[in-house]
Amino acid sequence: MSLIVVITALPARAFAVTWAQVADHWWIVANLLAGSLVGAWVAAGWATRMHSRTLHRTLAVLLLAIAVVLAGTHFAELGTLELSPATRAVAGVAAGVLIGMVAAFMGVAGGELLIPTIVLLFGADIRLAGSLSLLVSLPTMLVGFARYSSDETFAVIGDNRRFVLLMGAGSITGAVAGGALLPYVGGPVLIAVLALILVASALKVWRPQATD
Repeated sequence: MSLIVVITALPARAFAVTWAQVADHWWIVANLLAGSLVGAWVAAGWATRMHSRTLHRTLAVLLLAIAVVLAGTHFAELGTLELSPATRAVAGVAAGVLIGMVAAFMGVAGGELLIPTIVLLFGADIRLAGSLSLLVSLPTMLVGFARYSSDETFAVIGDNRRFVLLMGAGSITGAVAGGALLPYVGGPVLIAVLALILVASALKVWRPQATD
């Protein structure tokens, strides 16, 4: 589902951020991808071998952490870290590895972590950072997708085709609408609601395991 959203959102965001603006910052994408592709491959391999209880609790902790990061970075004023070019490049690769691992573990695009990273490390505008994060997310998710496809649990997609089609249609509609509304909507209420949903999801993922 996340892969469908990312593929749709990339062209949809052209309403607010032009391709020329994105192309001028290609080096940020390359820097983060140098780490995220490795992180996604490694984490997806771990996830396929991890005990169900451990995986669920790992997901619960990550959901809660992302909720905190999402709320904190959107309601606080982010500056830019003063780093030398070499240090910034190394930090970008390291951050990419961690974000790629989180994205692969959870099956998400990782924009909640990529956007503040791009703003803090590279000083990009928040809207530009959103588009750059999608360009990092797409190949990162494809690597994780390929890694998961070698596991037998990948059959869940075929077993839930109707759900995937319905959610996919809704996701495409939402991504296009979101791209069109991006120049006009600030979205603090939306961010707060999303953070609460993530917290609720973390509790739901964790709770069934408490009786194991």
